[in-house]
Amino acid sequence: MIRKATGWDLPAIANIYDHIHSREEAGLGTTGWMRGVYPTEETARAALEAGEQFVDERDGKIVAAARINRVQVPEYALCHWQYSAPADKIMVLHTLVVDPDAAGQGVGSGFVGFYEQYARENGCVCLRMDTNQINAPARALYKRLGYREAGIVPCDFNGLGQIRLVCLEKLLDEAEG
Repeated sequence: MIRKATGWDLPAIANIYDHIHSREEAGLGTTGWMRGVYPTEETARAALEAGEQFVDERDGKIVAAARINRVQVPEYALCHWQYSAPADKIMVLHTLVVDPDAAGQGVGSGFVGFYEQYARENGCVCLRMDTNQINAPARALYKRLGYREAGIVPCDFNGLGQIRLVCLEKLLDEAEG
């Protein structure tokens, strides 16, 4: 069940971040994220306080989380988007995380499907998101789900230092859903 997060969910979200950071540090992941820098429990807390943090809860366990809003990070201005829409018609997915223990179970695809439906329900026609260029699994997932890579922006992002930010987009067809 995907729902808005509550304060009770923060430790579980932080645990997913820690699990991903541990895998990264062990050379088992390629998100490009860093423990203590991004994402942190404060990342989730800020999203929660804004009313924009969502979680996927299965059998009483949080298996995924993300922030969904209409806020385009400043780096998006450096990308050459193919699809344009007024800012209030663009929905953005931020910091999608899936617990590595739930990988390969359709959790990420399901969360993106929820995001798309949430965008439709809120009158948005254009979807945007980003990932680090080195995050091959995320790039493959988004491609499979119909997102196009609009461009790669070299930038200092979320305190991670210089990365290559892959900007992704999808235009919602009103006949979908």
